[in-house]
Amino acid sequence: MPTITAEEVDSHRQELIAYCYRFFGSYADAEDAVQETMLRAWRRADTFRSDSSTRTWIYSIATNVCLDMRKAPSRRALPMDLNGPGDVPSDNRPLRTRPDESWIGPLPGRFLPQPEDPADAAQQRDSLRLAFVAALQTLPVLQRIVLILRDALAWSAAECAELLKTTVPSVNSALTRARRTLGTKALPQRVGTGSDVRTADAYVTAFERYDVDALVELLSAEAEFSMPPFELWLRGRLAIREWWRGPGAVCRGSRVVPTSSNGCPAVAVYHPREDGTYGAFAVHVLDIDDGQITAITHFMGAGVFGDFELPAEIL
Repeated sequence: MPTITAEEVDSHRQELIAYCYRFFGSYADAEDAVQETMLRAWRRADTFRSDSSTRTWIYSIATNVCLDMRKAPSRRALPMDLNGPGDVPSDNRPLRTRPDESWIGPLPGRFLPQPEDPADAAQQRDSLRLAFVAALQTLPVLQRIVLILRDALAWSAAECAELLKTTVPSVNSALTRARRTLGTKALPQRVGTGSDVRTADAYVTAFERYDVDALVELLSAEAEFSMPPFELWLRGRLAIREWWRGPGAVCRGSRVVPTSSNGCPAVAVYHPREDGTYGAFAVHVLDIDDGQITAITHFMGAGVFGDFELPAEIL
């Protein structure tokens, strides 16, 4: 007879989505991995030992699923991981794109774990930021898993060793190598402030008015602006201002719905239509540090809105 219930297994679904997302950089892949984890867990329920942790057992299954699903040697990235910043095109030539599976995707905010401890909550939030998730994809698989467990989820070295069926020194060695590889891209230590909330609110107001000067005032000097699947990305207030006054002006008159993604504020932008409705266009994920926007990442298409459980059109 199974010694663990379906309810106990399912209670870990939300945090497993975030765990698998960090591994893949894709919400769709994370969903598939967690679904397979749930199936394997229930089929193997009779192998669960009551003297072991339910969480360690289910994470062990999820880790093996991720290893089975990984698509080497390809990895997902952000535009700034592939080339230097570009310039706003001066003509109407099409921008270069890459297939969707080339890019880090967004994680809807409903999957952000909510630990009771504020420090743990901040760590969970920061470990889902897009730049950190992209950096994780550069690591060898074992180092990636260890770094996620140790630095993002605050597991002990002993817990990691039990899950991976290895030794504590091996875990510590993998963690050291992973941190050294990431260097300045290692897990950021940020504390959200009231000014960050005010900045996100101001972005909503300025974007609906399409007040470019007000939008630029919200940016840090070296803010980054990207739009997967396009390879082009921009850096700095001047370049981003030029985009908003040029190609970006198609967003004039849009409606904006606040949401959240990857531990950050986000907005869903709907473009006006001739029939008076507004159609889904893009979700903007806003990285905000000390009241200034340091990165805006745009994710376009109706499929993204479906992932966020947002309507395809609004009135």
